[in-house]
Amino acid sequence: MPPVPLKDVLLVGFGAVGAVYSYILKKSGLARVTAVARSNYDIVNSHGVTFHSKKYGDITGWKPDRLVKSVAEATDQSYSYVFVTTKAIPEVMKTSDILKPLFSTPYSDRYPQPTYVLVQNGLNVERDLHDALLKLGKGRPSIIGTALYIGTNLLAPNVVEHNHFDRLSLGIYRHQDYITAKNTPAEAELLQDIGNILKTGGTTVTIAPEIQRIKFKKNFWNVAFSSVSTLTGYRLPALWRPPPSDPSLSYEPYVSPATAELIEKYAVPSVKATLDELVTLGHAMGFPNSEDGVPSSYSEEAMASTKALHVDPLSTHTPSMLLDAQKGQPIEVEVIFGEVVRLAREFNVAVPRIETLYGQLLVVQNQILRKIESGRSSQ
Repeated sequence: MPPVPLKDVLLVGFGAVGAVYSYILKKSGLARVTAVARSNYDIVNSHGVTFHSKKYGDITGWKPDRLVKSVAEATDQSYSYVFVTTKAIPEVMKTSDILKPLFSTPYSDRYPQPTYVLVQNGLNVERDLHDALLKLGKGRPSIIGTALYIGTNLLAPNVVEHNHFDRLSLGIYRHQDYITAKNTPAEAELLQDIGNILKTGGTTVTIAPEIQRIKFKKNFWNVAFSSVSTLTGYRLPALWRPPPSDPSLSYEPYVSPATAELIEKYAVPSVKATLDELVTLGHAMGFPNSEDGVPSSYSEEAMASTKALHVDPLSTHTPSMLLDAQKGQPIEVEVIFGEVVRLAREFNVAVPRIETLYGQLLVVQNQILRKIESGRSSQ
């Protein structure tokens, strides 16, 4: 049998998630990967990427098939897929602005538009790109939305820490449609193709007939738990993990016995109540009260599964939003929190706790952006 032709894939955003998925795509043997590395281009180009992964092992000096500094530099060829793994922070830069060279002349005249795969946190992150592509007048934009579960951080610009799992749900983005749950034959074939590449590369893939509800459920975790870590400055074991029982053990943080009862009485129920607001909103949006939609039990399930992870003495994961805030980098406040507040108003659902979190995180974001702008002005 003749060899299967490789699909050319462009990946934009070479942070921790981008590096892991570049590795997965190339590892499949079905894709030729061009990666856009902006801030870390020089060190990755010189030394490659070092992975410390509980799933894929320790890997040193890894590189994609091609590394470029910008999207514009990558416009010398066509692509079947463009993966976007940048953080979605529209108040800083819209996704359509990042990708603009791909739907501007001469590229848009010379090559067909690829399918865009947005591996980004938050809700309606696809909308801005959808609107920009519509203006090309070349038919319905081909956009795949995703929901990603992964534990990975950058320890250095070219050093990636990754835990034992990466799970990606894929589905066709349907503009302003939250309930259609049937793919056309062409859509099913497209999802099967990209899903096969990713699965062959080693990641866990789920093909979702309706990705919006999957993304909505994924957003639960970020709204309820990333907010706690970012606003308090502590990782999630601070909600649940008991003090070390063995003097030889040492870990941070844990719940001090001094106020453990108050944490259990007030802090933990507050997080649960935030999740309950999301369940109510999901039902108002038309997501069914079932395992395929947003079950009423989802708040309790999310609390239980998250607690189980973070009472573990070996729990070391830091939510990416907390990491960004600690590093003085912009956080994903609009797409994770602001979009929920706007949807709640659209569907007439009261979400006072989420509005409070949104308002407080806006202050954090404002100061981060102020300091970044101040730093630019002083240069």
